[in-house]
Amino acid sequence: MVREPIERLKEKVLKENLWLFILRLLRDGEVYAYELRRRIQEEFGFLAGKVTSYKVLYLLEKGGYVEAHKEGRRVYYKVTSKGLTQLDKAEKFLREVSESISKTSISKKKNKDNNDAC
Repeated sequence: MVREPIERLKEKVLKENLWLFILRLLRDGEVYAYELRRRIQEEFGFLAGKVTSYKVLYLLEKGGYVEAHKEGRRVYYKVTSKGLTQLDKAEKFLREVSESISKTSISKKKNKDNNDAC
């Protein structure tokens, strides 16, 4: 059975861009990995895979987008200025894409309405 296009879009936007949700949560303050997974589910409505979450955190740390420090048995992560810059760019890009889709839909509807009125 072929999946609905909206389901493919959700997977691409949500699960394949986990870094975006992680940086967004870390913008509010330090969080440890397990808590990040819980908060992603709570605030964004999907459960990130355990291994995937740790892998994304590792890559974000390696790229300098987050920093980690250990307290007891937990490793806490915080977003860096480099990570905040990427988050800002991503949010701007997503807004622009959304606005572009909306504008195109609105202008096509107006053109159709104008043509129907003639």
